[in-house]
Amino acid sequence: MKPMSRREFVKLSGTGLAIATLPGFLQNALAKSSGENAYNLYFQRFGVDQDTIRKVMAEALSFGGDYCDLFFQHELSNSIRLQDNIVSSASTNIRLGVGIRVLKSEQTGYSFTEDVSLDAMKKAAKTAGGIASSGKKLPPVEFNFPSFPSYYKTDVSWEDVAVKQKVDILMGINDAVFKEDSRVIKATVNFADSENYIMIATSDGTIATDYQPMLRISVGCTAEQDGDRETNYFDFSARDDIRFLNPSRITRLPKEAVARTVKLFKAQDAPAGELPVVLAAGSAGILLHEAIGHGMEADFNRLGLSVYSEKINQKIAESFVTIVDNGTNENVRGSINVDDEGNPSEETILVENGIMKSYLHDRISAKHYGVKPTGNGRRESFKHNPMPRMRNTYMKSGPHEFEEMISTVKFGILADQFTNGQVNIGPGDFTFYVKSGALIENGKITAPIKDVNIIGNGPEVLKKITMVANDMKLAEGGWTCGKNGQGVPVSQGMPSVLVSAITVGGKA
Repeated sequence: MKPMSRREFVKLSGTGLAIATLPGFLQNALAKSSGENAYNLYFQRFGVDQDTIRKVMAEALSFGGDYCDLFFQHELSNSIRLQDNIVSSASTNIRLGVGIRVLKSEQTGYSFTEDVSLDAMKKAAKTAGGIASSGKKLPPVEFNFPSFPSYYKTDVSWEDVAVKQKVDILMGINDAVFKEDSRVIKATVNFADSENYIMIATSDGTIATDYQPMLRISVGCTAEQDGDRETNYFDFSARDDIRFLNPSRITRLPKEAVARTVKLFKAQDAPAGELPVVLAAGSAGILLHEAIGHGMEADFNRLGLSVYSEKINQKIAESFVTIVDNGTNENVRGSINVDDEGNPSEETILVENGIMKSYLHDRISAKHYGVKPTGNGRRESFKHNPMPRMRNTYMKSGPHEFEEMISTVKFGILADQFTNGQVNIGPGDFTFYVKSGALIENGKITAPIKDVNIIGNGPEVLKKITMVANDMKLAEGGWTCGKNGQGVPVSQGMPSVLVSAITVGGKA
């Protein structure tokens, strides 16, 4: 069979595998593939076929493991940095390899190799399988090839987008930043794109695959006024192709970056103390992600490390609070068609009408709890073991209006741009840095504020959410979640919410 190029693969995946639209040789290949689709055929260009997979699995299970999976990955990524009106750096990276996992009761053996030849994979499989010692042998399996909905349909491969085309876009954005405001003295534009092809083969007979595009573009600027300097940024990220960068978004990038920066000149330091806080819709969802979402990942609960370990079916918030982790939002950064264990993506309800309903499960935790995996088994690359990870975590809209919420606050703050934070998974204690916000005085938004520290406890914050607005919005930027040394792309969001009291501090 003729090997399939990356370009041919992307064109094929964009058709939803409609055979009538394929080139002739691909129609024939699919017709002869016994259910295989283009994703599986893609990896045959590296010599990886069903027979090879069976041989590697046999080696991995030869020590008596209960289960084995192989995670194949081929990724091409590019980045360009524009600074001081010139391209200051550009790079291309290629990642190819396979991770081999063997499970035996509570034990996990894992090994990987960047060489996908049969001999190299068998050696890695032997290493992973060495943790098992029983004499049980599993027979070879017949593979099935499930199909999954696509939540990020694309027509253009990033490989087909010329570097000059990207640089021209970035230069136009750079020039627009300086035109926005005469106080701007520096601009930086960062752009990255990637195409990630994965294939997961499991010893229980499944081969699942996905093509995962990604882009991120960030615009930062520094402005100066009366000897004072302020810096801020704005960014977009999506699972999409070059068409995402339409004229509207290209225009918005410099406008938002500059507007966020220059408004800091008028901002004052935040007040200190325990105050009512309104979390603005959108990126404030990072608080939800860190302070609540991580605590609902099943591995922390299986080990008894999370404050939510015994909260299933208990009330943990008001009846208008519903929180989900969703991998099916179209073109959103954290969406996936299939997780890194071969399970379909889904919307997982964590909290429904104030009642905690579920954890986020991978294969291991699902088996422990006697439930189905929720499609949250994720990993950074073939070099890493999968574990329960979030996708797009957000609170659904509630019954209140934003203006109604503000009107109830006598003295407090509005937090509208979060940049980073950290959480202690056990008790759920967190601290967050808020880049900008505003005072709320006598039911009205007044002076802008900056450099706000928010300190609290995830479960307590949930209990203190007294109003949820009807304006849910997902964050637009590029968030990466870190856990146990692994980073994966995620998104988060929330409607505007009123928390009756959180500890707030300024620079001090």
